[in-house]
Amino acid sequence: MKTFPLGKRNVHRVGFGAMQLPGRGAFGPPRDRAEALAVVRRAVDLGVDHIDTAQYYGPDVANEILRSALYPYPEELVFVSKVGAKRDEKGGWLPAQRPAELRAGVEENLRALGLDKLHAVNLRLHSKDAASVLDEQLDAMIDLRDAGLIDGIGMSNVDVEQLRQAVDKTEIVCVQNPFNLVDRASQPVLELCRERGIAFVPFFPLGAAFGRARVLGHPKVKAVAERLDATPAQVALAWVLAVADNTLLIPGTASLEHLEENMAAGHLKLDEQAMAELSTAGTP
Repeated sequence: MKTFPLGKRNVHRVGFGAMQLPGRGAFGPPRDRAEALAVVRRAVDLGVDHIDTAQYYGPDVANEILRSALYPYPEELVFVSKVGAKRDEKGGWLPAQRPAELRAGVEENLRALGLDKLHAVNLRLHSKDAASVLDEQLDAMIDLRDAGLIDGIGMSNVDVEQLRQAVDKTEIVCVQNPFNLVDRASQPVLELCRERGIAFVPFFPLGAAFGRARVLGHPKVKAVAERLDATPAQVALAWVLAVADNTLLIPGTASLEHLEENMAAGHLKLDEQAMAELSTAGTP
């Protein structure tokens, strides 16, 4: 499996996202805790060395499962988390983007995972705030890096203008934005990341929870899958890897069957015919 730099470390291009380990909507306990633990262990057995997580997945549920399944952690295992959000008592998503909240988010992740330092932490933006607000948030992230609590700073939910502001101020090691075969709105951000050697980590690579049919049910995706003896999910994931060499996948699941399917996508080769057919899948 090929690798790409994620800050100071090269990681395999297919990692694992912990968002689906808790209950529905990344809230509450898992449907099947034993299977969730087994999924995490199997992912590492299959070569995953990059796990994406967050304290507000659960809250605290994803991190607790990861620690229970893997601690003490393999030396090569990289944890990337994110800050900038929190949950209310009903599972609603709320912003938590003041400097003190960003620091508290990092400390909560470290405590739950049993780590002294996170490899990278993404600053998740919620709105198009003034440049001065982003500058203050970046200062907070830089302070966390200087304090030795994180190795690298990432960003999530950003546009090109925000990313340019960030890279002009400090090193950015990764970007997480929505991106898949039928939703390519973040293509300009991906291209800027490629120019700068920044890892681009798309979330919703198979479409959001209510939009998966648009990706997995797309006629071109289904046709390529049938011709290559693969599943539509494998084709959609393989396309993300093939479209740019700086993309990293973090498909999440709480199912052993789906984990095996997702990991196999890293070995699926899309030929020129497949790439040509899929190139227009995102057009009306």
